[in-house]
Amino acid sequence: MSETPTSKQALILWCLLGRSGSALQSVIVPKIERADREALITAHLLEAHKQGRSLRLTVTDKGWNWAGAHLRDPLPPSLRVLQDWLELLHAHLEANAATLAEFIGPMRAEPKSVPASKAKVPAKSRSKDPPNSKAARKPKSASGPAPARIRERIEAAYLALTGGERATAVRLSALRAHLADVERETLDAGLAAILRGDPNARLSQFSDPKSLDAVEREAAYAPAGEPFHILWIQS
Repeated sequence: MSETPTSKQALILWCLLGRSGSALQSVIVPKIERADREALITAHLLEAHKQGRSLRLTVTDKGWNWAGAHLRDPLPPSLRVLQDWLELLHAHLEANAATLAEFIGPMRAEPKSVPASKAKVPAKSRSKDPPNSKAARKPKSASGPAPARIRERIEAAYLALTGGERATAVRLSALRAHLADVERETLDAGLAAILRGDPNARLSQFSDPKSLDAVEREAAYAPAGEPFHILWIQS
């Protein structure tokens, strides 16, 4: 294909970017035709990796750059609503000197539903600390470490676990144990950034899910219920 995707191929990219840049092909609507997928891969706008019985499609850095520069490209009349929203997004990013990646942010896991029977917590069990205790008054941290710092911590832990070797599989269970001082939410944000399109790192799954024990399942990073158990850093 040329460097310019067709309107149908552009729609595939917008669908994926709406899911933070990565999703299983089976969940994307409308259905993705093989010819369009392969054309995007050939143009280096998209990557595809086998995941279970489906393919995980991930927008590349080049794909993100293309999208950020083509928010106002014309779309078919049937997609006028999407085009109007993309033009509004372009104006917002331009006014705030922001990028599309900054606006979309890292991939987030879907919230788990809470059974109605457990939704309400008795008042007495909500906190064991008196209202005026130090624990009750202690403010929560406004923000965690910067994304770049988390990426550095992840890579340092990876190299420590591999003895300085790269392109070697490291289980997330081992990574979490090594970074026990990092809150799970913070570490997951770093893993989300890698999954979104880190050129030097990637997440993968065990080829045989039956080999997973409880420890590996607990340590998995599972955005939208799709678990990853292994980290690779190439360079």
